[in-house]
Amino acid sequence: MTAGTLETQAPAAPGTRVRGWWPDVIGAAAAFSMLIVVALWIHNQGLQQLANSATTFDSLGRLTGLVSADLLLVQVFLMARVPQIERSFGQDRLARWHRVVGFTSFDLMLAHIVLITLGYAATDHAGVIHEFVDFVLNYPGMLLATAGTVALILIVVTSLRAARRRLRYESWHLLHLYAYLGAGLAIPHELWTGTDFVGNVAATAYWWTVYGIAAGSVLAFRIGLPLWRSRRHGLVVSEVVPETPGVVSVYLSGRNLDRLRVRAGQFFHWRFLSGPGWTRAHPYSLSAAPRPDRLRITVKELGDGSAGARALRPGTRVLIEGPYGQMGAVGRTRQKLTMIASGIGITPLRALLEELPYGPGEATLLYRAHTPDGFTFRDELDELAARRGVRVVYLPGPRASDSSWGPVGDVEDEMLLVRLVPDIVEQDVYVCGPDGWMASAANAARLIGVPEQQLHLEWFSW
Repeated sequence: MTAGTLETQAPAAPGTRVRGWWPDVIGAAAAFSMLIVVALWIHNQGLQQLANSATTFDSLGRLTGLVSADLLLVQVFLMARVPQIERSFGQDRLARWHRVVGFTSFDLMLAHIVLITLGYAATDHAGVIHEFVDFVLNYPGMLLATAGTVALILIVVTSLRAARRRLRYESWHLLHLYAYLGAGLAIPHELWTGTDFVGNVAATAYWWTVYGIAAGSVLAFRIGLPLWRSRRHGLVVSEVVPETPGVVSVYLSGRNLDRLRVRAGQFFHWRFLSGPGWTRAHPYSLSAAPRPDRLRITVKELGDGSAGARALRPGTRVLIEGPYGQMGAVGRTRQKLTMIASGIGITPLRALLEELPYGPGEATLLYRAHTPDGFTFRDELDELAARRGVRVVYLPGPRASDSSWGPVGDVEDEMLLVRLVPDIVEQDVYVCGPDGWMASAANAARLIGVPEQQLHLEWFSW
């Protein structure tokens, strides 16, 4: 068997979204933690102090600080990649919540700094700048908190969309790890100096417990579990095969890959131990159904990290985080399906076409590329069409506009979908490609009536 002709596993049965009781537990726990911090504030005369103009700033500063710290720990926990939670919500959904919670926590943290400084300045009859400097230099834990705040400001600035467009994904991902440092440094000062904690054993015990759960989850699931899986399966590069101009497939071999619990449509964060830059993780989907002894990813040369895939040598060791993602049998509601891909977005969809169950004529692939020679896996897709009855429609040419998913033509986006797949509203629809294009394709599907529960897509740029 050659590298370009992977053997096919038996199709898997349609699955259902893995929810269980995890989403309810996480939601209830987050709400309960918020109630506790507000109760701490009330218990320490927070409401009464609002009636006194001299203590209003201090009281509001304590409240915003408590809520900000609580949300910061919720944010850390959401992206600790606890497997049960990730499978229940999906990483893209968690990332959106992480973003909203993070910006809210940051805004409240700034309000906390301003309000507390104003409150103490009013009490001490001192200037605001003098009071702030006194805080930083003379209060326990404040130098650490200041360093943590600077780290969090760095994260927030680089998380703004305008900044992210100017950063490579790998650089942004590495910078984002400073969020853990910021959280670790910014929170303890409340335990050492906060009115709501000093002398309150129960409050201090609660806060250290929540702090420990968040930190422990990061250590266990962002560091410990990936290292254990990487060691257990011993993944190495076995072959690198050119596909189309600027696109290569990387074949990886390892031990007991059937125990990895990965399915077509999912992705890993990959670190190739090939020299400088190995610390930066690269998110790549599987481009073929997983086998007990082999995985395959396909990489388009878009940056320094992805360009390095072509130079990988057989035997290069690999560290993995994952598997992540829900684009697959999970949540499937219909027997018939349509897949819409653009460019390198074909990778998870090609794997799904290999693994998912369907009969001849029950699967359609609409594949758009900028030029006729830009269709990756064309031979493999044609083989799937012949062997499994997939209807493959190639759509070469530039997009009609920045808000369009289809090539230049005389038909609007949504009408093009209906023309190509008349019964698409009765099917599951899978969409994968660049973010802007994917949003256009998904919107066209919604406009013609495809229900949200039949629409499957994941975002990787949050």
